[in-house]
Amino acid sequence: MKNDDKASISLKKIISISILFIFIMTVVVSATNVKISNVKIVLASGYEMNVLSSKKKVSEILDENHIILLDDEKVTPDLESELSDNNTIKITKKIDEEIALPEVIENSSDVSVEEILASYDDIVEKIVVKKVKIPYETITKNVASGFGAKQDRIVQYGVDGLKEVTYKIKYQNEKEIEKKEIKSKIIRKPVDKIVEVRNEQQVISRGGTTRYGGKWSYTESELDLICAITAQECSSSYEGALAVITCACNRAESSKWKHNGTDPLSQYKAKNQFCYSIDNYWRRRLNGNYPDRVKQAVIDALNGKRNHNYLSFRAAGYANGVNIGGNVYFNAM
Repeated sequence: MKNDDKASISLKKIISISILFIFIMTVVVSATNVKISNVKIVLASGYEMNVLSSKKKVSEILDENHIILLDDEKVTPDLESELSDNNTIKITKKIDEEIALPEVIENSSDVSVEEILASYDDIVEKIVVKKVKIPYETITKNVASGFGAKQDRIVQYGVDGLKEVTYKIKYQNEKEIEKKEIKSKIIRKPVDKIVEVRNEQQVISRGGTTRYGGKWSYTESELDLICAITAQECSSSYEGALAVITCACNRAESSKWKHNGTDPLSQYKAKNQFCYSIDNYWRRRLNGNYPDRVKQAVIDALNGKRNHNYLSFRAAGYANGVNIGGNVYFNAM
């Protein structure tokens, strides 16, 4: 072989080796520029798999691992997102609410999309202040002695208390879904009802109706009768009912009317004075058939409360005087 041929072969070898070297270096450099990540994929069944991938987009990672989402499955992060810092892709079943909406729209022609979406209205939270009654307690005292018939007498009428309660209330679709008391403040303390059990003879010897410290004492049935008569005369308002019973109380304390009795019920029963002896309409109001405001007005009056100093009244339009609850009061004490 000639020297020229030998030199030519050596040159070709050098060029071939150089090209191979450049190719290898290019591959190495390219590989170092691509980041390979260890990705955890959690399937809806709970099975976990770890894969290596240079992809960052969730959909691409699933594609290269031949994983297809079913209609009732969702993926976190979503398909168009990139991997989160924890390199985890989680596939789960859609919750009932997520798949119910399209089913309802598809299967029902009577329900509009607006009506369906309305059921997902935001929850509204409000602070509400309400006044709440505090029920009074009943205390019974037995002052009877020996044997024989006994009778209950009310010596102090119970009065409900009142408190102001602040609530935090949550509403959805204008319906209350949660109610929580935040604070409360007592406006008026309740007054206990005190009942004495006495011998009937004790009651008769004291003249039937008794009075303690400016308060008249009656049985439950007598109190019901007073309320029924008061309601028949006026039940439109608390002030109107209080004005009626106040008139009877004023007469019971007036020397001018003492011939009719010295207590309100006796005044109510006096002939041709109140509705008791004029008609029987008051009977339909017995047994509690009257507003609570009427009973409260009667109890307040028997406990000493008054709202005028007149002795007589007529229906509005038939006399001159002060109009209270639709009745005109006149003839001051």
